[in-house]
Amino acid sequence: MADVLRAGLLGVGMMGRHHARVLRELDGVDLVGIADPGGDPHGVAGNLEVLPDIDALIAVGIDIAVVAVPTRFHEDAALKLAAAGVHTLVEKPIAHSLEAGQRMVDAFKAGGLVGAVGHIERFNPALQEMRRRIEAGELGAVYQVATRRQGPFPSRIADVGVAKDLASHDVDLTAWVVQSDYDHVFAQTAFKSGREHEDMIVITGRTKSGVIVSNTVNWLSPMKERVTVVTGEKGAFVADTSTGDLTFYANGTIPLEWESVSTFRGVSEGDVTRYAFAKREPLKVEHEAFRDAVLGQSTDVVTMEQGQQTLAVVEAALESARTAAAHRL
Repeated sequence: MADVLRAGLLGVGMMGRHHARVLRELDGVDLVGIADPGGDPHGVAGNLEVLPDIDALIAVGIDIAVVAVPTRFHEDAALKLAAAGVHTLVEKPIAHSLEAGQRMVDAFKAGGLVGAVGHIERFNPALQEMRRRIEAGELGAVYQVATRRQGPFPSRIADVGVAKDLASHDVDLTAWVVQSDYDHVFAQTAFKSGREHEDMIVITGRTKSGVIVSNTVNWLSPMKERVTVVTGEKGAFVADTSTGDLTFYANGTIPLEWESVSTFRGVSEGDVTRYAFAKREPLKVEHEAFRDAVLGQSTDVVTMEQGQQTLAVVEAALESARTAAAHRL
């Protein structure tokens, strides 16, 4: 593979413009082509011609691509890129349907290519630091993950409801933090703003490893909140992903020396620690993980298989809400 990866970007809208900036900043990557049938509304093309479609972008000769167009167009672009042998990062969710997502997964697997999905939250500095500390055993056994993602309706036009647009973030980060997929879910939705899609969802469930999960998501709150709380044997981590802060609330119990009297009787409040660590831009960390995966390194990049699993959980949650019954994955 070339010393410098030739990158193409499909879509320079609200998210695509940030991809363009980061791709230009990335070591070992050269942004050589931009395509968007809607033109360049944010003026990010610079000296590059704005190409009309994915076929024109592939014709430029690219090693990697980022797809940042509306979800319903992901499959067509991704399958063409896979056929052309181009490693690809598509924005989340992976696709508009599980069938389309599976075709994408299969195409990239068959081509021996890196296919990734832009679930950016797992690259948030607070969650990255939390994951490292959980991996190091600082929480002990993990019991529960509770996320809250609430705020006003976004001005950008969404062709999906809050479950696929936002809850997909929480499903991905929850499964990644505990390193286990969801086993079953029960969900409830509400339609309060007059749109055809849900604007509020609460998902409860359990991972295959036995961790209890709860994801509260809505577009109906004047209070913006982006919080992940992971409770375990030794205390609780609280990550605020809007600020990138991570706090640890330690259990204040003093371990007893005799096993016969060390029956677990509950916890008391212990020390509270707010960690200081480097807070890098999540999108840049995500792009570095994708680049390094293409170069054959092991990274935290969200694979298409994982993106497909996240979509399956969200679809199961929506089905659960429709039927008022728990849904097993």
